Amino acid sequence: MLQIVGIALVSTFLAIIIKEQTPNFAFLFVVFVGCTIFLFLIDEIARIVQMVESIAVEANISTVYVETILKIIGIAYIAEFASQISKDAGQGAIASKIELGAKILILAMAVPILTVLIETILNLLPST
Repeated sequence: MLQIVGIALVSTFLAIIIKEQTPNFAFLFVVFVGCTIFLFLIDEIARIVQMVESIAVEANISTVYVETILKIIGIAYIAEFASQISKDAGQGAIASKIELGAKILILAMAVPILTVLIETILNLLPST
């Protein structure tokens, strides 16, 4: 975490200095730093995915549901990243559309899981 914070702070100061000279290059620099920080986290993300998958196997949970939930989480993080970049570029309207698109995709992917959950709950309730 200290590496990420260090890179972020140094990059912030550099971006401020660069922005005074060439604002367009400063934006590209900020996007590059954001992607670099994301690449630092790839190993941790892979480790988390492996842990969740192993827990699901031990708990006898269908991998389809676990994969869907991981995809939903991935969509949320990617959309947040893209939305923040759009906001940094001064494109709030595009950022809002990215967020809306992500919400719709997440809802569409969650419907089958919600259906199974509701059916399971209904099967547990005593029938009259």
